[in-house]
Amino acid sequence: MYSKTIIFTSGFAGVMFLAWAITGTIRRYALINHVIDIPNERSSHSVPTPRGGGIAIVLTFLSALLFVGAHGYMAWPHVWAIAGAGFWVAVLGFLDDHGHVPARWRLLGHFLAAGWALYWFGGMPTLSVAGMHLNSGTWGYMVASFYLVWMLNLYNFMDGIDGIASVEAICVAVGGAGLYVFINAPNMAIASLVLACAVTGFLCWNFPPAKIFMGDAGSGFLGMVLGVLSLQAAWVNSDLFWAWTILLGIFIVDASVTLLRRALRREKIFEAHRSHAYQRAARKFGRHLPVTLSVAIINIVWLYPLAVLVALGVVDGLVGVFIAYAPLILLAVKLGSGQDEALKG
Repeated sequence: MYSKTIIFTSGFAGVMFLAWAITGTIRRYALINHVIDIPNERSSHSVPTPRGGGIAIVLTFLSALLFVGAHGYMAWPHVWAIAGAGFWVAVLGFLDDHGHVPARWRLLGHFLAAGWALYWFGGMPTLSVAGMHLNSGTWGYMVASFYLVWMLNLYNFMDGIDGIASVEAICVAVGGAGLYVFINAPNMAIASLVLACAVTGFLCWNFPPAKIFMGDAGSGFLGMVLGVLSLQAAWVNSDLFWAWTILLGIFIVDASVTLLRRALRREKIFEAHRSHAYQRAARKFGRHLPVTLSVAIINIVWLYPLAVLVALGVVDGLVGVFIAYAPLILLAVKLGSGQDEALKG
């Protein structure tokens, strides 16, 4: 048991170091080849910064995941579901980062990635809603596909200030791994912990003030992988899906409230803007660090305890989601999420 703990600890540390090293290499390449994000009127940063560092997360996590599968710590269908969907989304993001992929083709690619993951998982599992068990069929595939595509895109939307997407991913992945420990299924936590370690290695370069940005390849990859991991959790225990949804609450609420309010004003919802709650908060503070740290604190102090109660069956899943999201929605509205940018704030 002791030797196994040492092996896992060394493995996680190795994943973290590898992600850190690859990110540094990508940063040097970006500086030499002028792969730089230049600030504009829609940017939340003011200094030209290298981009594309999220590729380090992709390469490190996928390599480690294949290693995990080869050593029998995860079923191969789950490995293919996570790795295949994540890899395809990363490729699309990389191509878009280095050129331009029309929105309709990106969206088609996103749904193909979602379909791939659902194929290997066997669709959407049965969910428990208010004590009733809803069996999924064709509608389950459709709902799950839209869920995964929305997770991917909202992660792109929310990757707008230094460290926020990385900190959110680490909090969700470590929190999700902790939930498996509470329900006595610790072996299921490995993929989440590997992801957290890969992102932590990248965060060493991305922590405010960021020395490199993630890019669409990295943010889209994280959104898809976290979405797929939440569906994997649902196959273990229906309550875990709602618990993961709670853990993802900050990004889901901010992106959804912003999109809804912009849609009601008939704005072009996929057009670049700076009206997310976290962006407005960053401008209010005059820097990114307080906002990024606040995301971590909300996850640890508010969302994780509620997710644990749902995972243990103490609180009904939907009730837990409502309790978790209510103050987040109020906070987003108070900060002006989706508000007309011409207005003050």
